[in-house]
Amino acid sequence: MRRLANLRAGMRAALPIVLGYVPIGLAFGALARQIGLSLWQIGLMSAIVYAGSSQFIAVSLLGAGAGLLTIVATTFLVNLRHLLMSSALSPHLPRLSNRFLSLLAYGVTDETFALNITRLRAAPLPAFDILGVHLTAQTAWLLGSLAGGLLGNLIPPGSFGVDFALPAMFICLIVLQVRHRLDVGVVVLAGGLSLALMMVLPGSHYVAIVAAMAAATIGVAIHDAG
Repeated sequence: MRRLANLRAGMRAALPIVLGYVPIGLAFGALARQIGLSLWQIGLMSAIVYAGSSQFIAVSLLGAGAGLLTIVATTFLVNLRHLLMSSALSPHLPRLSNRFLSLLAYGVTDETFALNITRLRAAPLPAFDILGVHLTAQTAWLLGSLAGGLLGNLIPPGSFGVDFALPAMFICLIVLQVRHRLDVGVVVLAGGLSLALMMVLPGSHYVAIVAAMAAATIGVAIHDAG
């Protein structure tokens, strides 16, 4: 019964993520449908890949006729940020089996990470609470994707502000984590580095990763020095 209660608590905590995932899932499903993916292919991608930015990139590359190696390499680079997120979460999850850790790792996204790390810093969380967050978020993403695939061309690009729903939600989650002046400095530095790198480096998908790693490293150095 306690595990079920923890699972429900995680599901309730994930409701803000649901509000962001459903409209973005609709947009993804509609885009995927427009390039020729079937409904079952859309559902399978959302169930197995489960990475919003990578799925949008993969669909765009498929639509442009890119090869398999290009798609795999690009999405791999985009998802490298999960190494940082997993490293930040791991100290808060001691004494869990590798099997259960693998299950939790499968559900790590930008938004579930931001929500869970904010709550973990306030107090320890039961593993089934985190699992509830992950299951709810992925279900919302999957259902949104399928609904978008069904509606297809009925959703015009940029309608209802769906293109900004996910960034807006993630910004709110990031703000909740800012507690000290150093946190503010790292956020500002990461944003500034992103803008600077976009102007001098080709491409854009990996810029945020480089900027985040550089800003985080500088932040840790300053923290340790102080």
